[in-house]
Amino acid sequence: MLRVCIMTKIIECSSGDYPSLAEIWERSVRVTHNFLTEDDIADIKKMLIPDYFPNVELFGLLVEGSIVGFIGLSGDKIEMLFIDNDKRGYGYGSALMDFAKDRGATMVDVNEQNPSAVQFYTTKGFNIVCRDETDDAGRPFPILHLLL
Repeated sequence: MLRVCIMTKIIECSSGDYPSLAEIWERSVRVTHNFLTEDDIADIKKMLIPDYFPNVELFGLLVEGSIVGFIGLSGDKIEMLFIDNDKRGYGYGSALMDFAKDRGATMVDVNEQNPSAVQFYTTKGFNIVCRDETDDAGRPFPILHLLL
């Protein structure tokens, strides 16, 4: 049997990586966040580079030299985790999750309307502790708060 080794590495991202992270974010969101409208996606995307990305520690997962996913951390909280839509199912999200846990992450918020993300985090040991009716921007997207 032929085994293929794929070289992966987690790197700290810089502002120069923001445009490619925003592209990964959009491709991922379009597959996993079907409750968002085009206007919602455009509004959130406008906030990524100037507001969201600079306020978290961003780490990218490199596969054969290209970033295929990223995680944003703030203290002990996972603020964002996105895998490019054609790279889902290869364990890259799990690798970033393990990385975050090793760095002390114990909290994450997730859209209730994204059942695959809820399942991902609960299978990683997170438990739902409370729920908000709206997201941080007041949009009607319930948020679940999870703890390890």
